Amino acid sequence: MLSHPAHLIALGFGSGLPRRAPGTVGTLWAWVAYLVMQLWLSPASIGWVILASLPIGWWACTVTARHMNVADPGHIVWDEVVAFWLILWLVMPAGLWAQVIAFALFRLFDAAKPGPVGWADALCKQKDATRDTMRWSVAGFGILFDDLVAAFCTLFVIALWRAW
Repeated sequence: MLSHPAHLIALGFGSGLPRRAPGTVGTLWAWVAYLVMQLWLSPASIGWVILASLPIGWWACTVTARHMNVADPGHIVWDEVVAFWLILWLVMPAGLWAQVIAFALFRLFDAAKPGPVGWADALCKQKDATRDTMRWSVAGFGILFDDLVAAFCTLFVIALWRAW
């Protein structure tokens, strides 16, 4: 993890290292990190952090996936981090139960990959690619893209819930 700065970011500062459920642990880390950011940053500043985290994350995920020689390693969790930050940024202020529901919905969409999330996940897969033919920047984008679609689906369900 410490051999390259991209690894530190892509692995969620260590939150993606557990053998079991690294995506869930990474999302929990994102939740805590967001709550800490709220102590010192305005919502607009958090929005800028999220915006900056997207290209930085694309770079970090691309470099780390290439170094691991895996198109979408499960231990890369920066995609969960940025996507969940986006969800929290758009639903806050929200009580604990609303945050728990947002967490559960996001994990459901991210893990089960229904409908549009599955489409987004498959879009950037390069199933027949070898290490030499793999387009790593596409793989890095794909790592982020399906989680952003899962975030959109989560936000859509929350919007329907609030409207109802």
